[in-house]
Amino acid sequence: MPILNDTTAVDTIDIADLPTGIPCYPRDDLQRRLLRKLDLRMSMILVLYTLNLVSLNNARLQGFEKDLHLQGQQYATTLSILYVGYIIMQVPGNMFLHWLERPAVFIPSCMIVWGTISALTGLSTLFDPSYSGAVVARFFLGFAEAPFFPGAVFLVSGWYKRDEVALRIALVSCGSCLSSAFGSLFASAILHGMQDKLGQAAWRWLFYIEGGITILVAICAMFILPDLPHNTRWLTPEERALAISRLADDGYGKVDELRKRTTTQGLWDAVSDWKVWWFAVAIMFQLVGQSFFIYFPTLCATLGYDTTVTLLLCAPPWVFAGMVAFALTWYSDKKQRRYKYFVVSNGLAALGFIMSISTMNKAARYVSLFLMTQVLAGSLVLWGWISNTFIREPAKQAVAIALINALGQIGNVVGSYVWPSNWGPTYRYSYVVCFAALVVSTGMFGGMYMYLKHLNEQIERNERDAKDIKELRDPIGFRYVV
Repeated sequence: MPILNDTTAVDTIDIADLPTGIPCYPRDDLQRRLLRKLDLRMSMILVLYTLNLVSLNNARLQGFEKDLHLQGQQYATTLSILYVGYIIMQVPGNMFLHWLERPAVFIPSCMIVWGTISALTGLSTLFDPSYSGAVVARFFLGFAEAPFFPGAVFLVSGWYKRDEVALRIALVSCGSCLSSAFGSLFASAILHGMQDKLGQAAWRWLFYIEGGITILVAICAMFILPDLPHNTRWLTPEERALAISRLADDGYGKVDELRKRTTTQGLWDAVSDWKVWWFAVAIMFQLVGQSFFIYFPTLCATLGYDTTVTLLLCAPPWVFAGMVAFALTWYSDKKQRRYKYFVVSNGLAALGFIMSISTMNKAARYVSLFLMTQVLAGSLVLWGWISNTFIREPAKQAVAIALINALGQIGNVVGSYVWPSNWGPTYRYSYVVCFAALVVSTGMFGGMYMYLKHLNEQIERNERDAKDIKELRDPIGFRYVV
């Protein structure tokens, strides 16, 4: 097995060496067939993402805090410890994924561990119904979940062109919308019908059932998800050649240079690039602004309805967010613009915060939840932008995506403490914190937008002034997507 810094361990693929005598289709037709096949198989990530149904907020509404005797900030710590596991494991997870080059094995394997720990969470807290038992279970759950999102983004980026990637990230990530929406419906059914079944509290059945389903689906995903273009077994030689050449034409450079940097070199490339750290800090503030995600059922509960109605009311805002995400990422890919659409989404979320700060009217506050949840659309455009920025260096990209997301999770840790129960039911101070965080993140991403525009102007000048094409550092026609 190759070692991490073995520069000779990976063979490159020369399109000219692919077998001859295979059926030949017009490139456009073959590309449509390839994308259709990829999209269908990548949709398995959406299913896996959707299975993240269990929200501690759902369990909270049916006695989680009471049964485990949580007091003060202990519930917030139980939430935030999940992200500590995220932070620790994301970079090593994506480095290992880049080295292993088998996303179809690695990502579902993480999901199997995730599902097992989720199921055991209900069981472990049964034998140790305490704060410490819940914290330990949540920490290891975060450890297992950590490689999933950056791994999925890296997998998508390894197949799709820059004008395709944001929509595809939205397609595979809209599972978070489905999870938030239908997870509440799922939880409502279980919390309503499973109380005291086999002597178990209904919230424990949430963990048992979700964990079991996740394990079964993850096993199926191993046979459906693709690996990378050079080693996916179910591609025809013609499709493999097209998949590789598409990426080369899109700014990766020469085909034989696609993967020449090792995982260890990619780590150094990422940590030595200030853009990675700038994106990470900006994402951190963005996630503080989005911290209402993890308290969403609690915010719906401020409308004054019972548990079942509250969970049902959680669904429509997230369905709306998914629809906006599809529209915004599709338009962003079409126009090859990222930052401006991200600003629009953050602006609408800020308007939602202002509405919730200003009134306790039920209708107005429920409308504000729709405006707030659509900020997810801007976040998916943002991840398309981050992926595009590092797209020419796969080893660096793998580490950069994981490092940015890992450090950004500090925002979720902080955000877990932004919604103390004594600030409810108005949560005005919480909304003010979220508003301020979105302002900071929007400003920081604006700085990156200006810098990348400057780089594009510099690349254009270099192309115009170059006497020899070999003098150019960047492929002809390459521009950063801004």
